[in-house]
Amino acid sequence: MSKYEYDLFVIGAGSGGVRAARLAASLGKKVAVAEEHRPGGTCVIRGCVPKKYLVYGAEFGKAIKESAGYGWTVKGASFDWGALRDEIQIEVSRLSNIYENILEKNGADLFKERAEFVDAHTLRLTTSGREITAKTILIATGGRPWSPDIPGGHHVITSDDAFHLDALPERIMVIGGGYIACEFAGIFAGLGAKTTQVYRGDKLLRGFDDDVREAVDKGQALNGIDVKYGQSPISIKKIGGGLKVTFEDGIQIATDLVMMATGRVPNTRGLGLEKAGVKMDDKGAVIVNAFSKTNKANIYAVGDVTDRVNLTPVAIREGMAFVETVFKNNKQAYDRTDIASAVFTQPPVGSVGLSEEEARIKHKDVKIYTTDFRPMKNLLSGSEHRCFMKMITAGKKERVVGLHIVGDYAGEIIQAAAIAVKAGLTKADFDATCAVHPTLAEELVTL
Repeated sequence: MSKYEYDLFVIGAGSGGVRAARLAASLGKKVAVAEEHRPGGTCVIRGCVPKKYLVYGAEFGKAIKESAGYGWTVKGASFDWGALRDEIQIEVSRLSNIYENILEKNGADLFKERAEFVDAHTLRLTTSGREITAKTILIATGGRPWSPDIPGGHHVITSDDAFHLDALPERIMVIGGGYIACEFAGIFAGLGAKTTQVYRGDKLLRGFDDDVREAVDKGQALNGIDVKYGQSPISIKKIGGGLKVTFEDGIQIATDLVMMATGRVPNTRGLGLEKAGVKMDDKGAVIVNAFSKTNKANIYAVGDVTDRVNLTPVAIREGMAFVETVFKNNKQAYDRTDIASAVFTQPPVGSVGLSEEEARIKHKDVKIYTTDFRPMKNLLSGSEHRCFMKMITAGKKERVVGLHIVGDYAGEIIQAAAIAVKAGLTKADFDATCAVHPTLAEELVTL
């Protein structure tokens, strides 16, 4: 008989935590999961999934306007924010229930309350007060929005709140220049709000290839978003039915709603990690090794709470590798090189591998291939949006070490193209592949 109640206790029922719990339970291990909100985590409840539905909603508005170029006449079109919001939440609830059912079907116990550490093997459920012991504990609590502490900061919303607005305001200000800020600015503008995006830097999407960043800057402007660079808010005041935002240079801008999208931090606040002796970095991220193990032999962490690669599919793979390592005696460290990602701006971004700057630091004989064109679809629709593609190669054999796309279907295209980059294929391999015509993706094999 084990001296612990559970073989595995998972804190957090997001994608990584649920995958690890399900796999461990399927091996016959006694597993429990604690979730203080709803099963599904950031991606299902307040991130990827509902946000992508909002992007689709915004794209329909654009398509209606541009359909005239293809002979369509659409009269009396209108948008109902409440209808879209409620339909999305119905789908979110359905998906959350699926996560809960997955745990139940595999025999894992789900506690719908917050769990905090008492010591390295003991957790306290904060609602019931029950204390539970576990041989192995997996931290999978994800991340949370971070906002600067400024006067009037309580007037703002974050991305967590954006899915539940009572109404879509006429004027919206999005503060931030990362992927969340860029995506929501595009959503709000596409749904009809007069949108201002404010960023302290001189170019959006820090960390992406510079040419991609420039293409996104242009795309935001074409979408009617008023992007203001080099600005940081210092105060927010309520005036009448709206808000007044004051910036460092004294400029003041009136708006109806301010969304702060200035980053996310690991969700470890109040978790009691110090009681378990688990080390964190200065941002609050749980420090782990290549096998997701903390400095405590029985405590592991996966997903955004470790602040490694903060993507849902990565958290899932880390959860799978954790189970292989701990419960199947098959040590696995997930390979985080050449992970593809997408930013659902309008048009979207697809990226895999190195940026040009990174490639020139890491490799010799770097060559760059680019194309910038107005897609066929946009010629009749009247859209001025363009498509940009960039291939980065290294070495005499010209191995493809980076691919970057800004254009329609970029996220879909980059998923397949990432296989080629991960496999170490060369420019010659791309060139030897026959094009599918007429498509956007054919440009990748005709560069």
